[in-house]
Amino acid sequence: MSDEVAPGFVRVRLDLSYDGKDFSGWAKQREGQRTVQGELEAAIRTVTRSKETYELTVAGRTDSGVHARGQVAHVDLPAEVWAEHEEKLLRRLAGRLSHDVRVWKVAEAPAGFNARFSAIWRRYAYRVTDHHGGVDPLLRGHVLWHDWPLDVAAMNEASQALLGEHDFAAYCKRREGATTIRTLQQLSWERDASGVITATVRADAFCHNMVRSLVGALLFVGDGHRPVDWPGKVLAARVRDSAVHVVRPHGLTLEEVGYPADSELAARNIAARNKRTLPGAGCC
Repeated sequence: MSDEVAPGFVRVRLDLSYDGKDFSGWAKQREGQRTVQGELEAAIRTVTRSKETYELTVAGRTDSGVHARGQVAHVDLPAEVWAEHEEKLLRRLAGRLSHDVRVWKVAEAPAGFNARFSAIWRRYAYRVTDHHGGVDPLLRGHVLWHDWPLDVAAMNEASQALLGEHDFAAYCKRREGATTIRTLQQLSWERDASGVITATVRADAFCHNMVRSLVGALLFVGDGHRPVDWPGKVLAARVRDSAVHVVRPHGLTLEEVGYPADSELAARNIAARNKRTLPGAGCC
């Protein structure tokens, strides 16, 4: 797959955020459910008065109910369309889009940029509270209530065994032909003054359900139902464990996507497309 933009087109980067509550995830679906991609593509088609829909490529496909604060996407527009609408596109999208999705920046992308394959990391936050009274009503759409006291120190200790490059098959929903090898760069927990506990999870990429499965396993450690070494043992087994609970999506937010310097985009695109194996993994 080439990252060269077709002649006569301009690649445009969009920085955006959305509340995932009423979306059936990012990706368009055949059944016609409301999705972020579908909403944005329809809005771009309308405000540019285009006859065709220009498809978006996103940094990270979020599931139904998951939020995003720092999502990134790109779209290839005909050069004449971009020239006509460049200065007005952001304001016109603000007037057209529903209030639960916002585009904050629209700009011509540097050469070689691909919202998905150029990314070197994605950072998510999962928010949970163990307050006896439940969740602040003003935060209920973004914070999970866990009805057991949580030991943040134990969760941080258990998280250490999960860092680095591993096969996360035990924490992922498998997809045909896709690798489950990922490099987990950060997994840490912090309780703020209000009692909300935030898990910060950063990796080069994530497989399906990975963050919510990791959070589910570590909550079991935090509430004392499992020992500190249990999440690491589950990881080492490399098979889906029925005891790993996939937590609800509303506590999860894609906070930020990181990209290399413009001069390194092309090399990153190639590296990201290579199917990874762990050191020492053989064919038999």
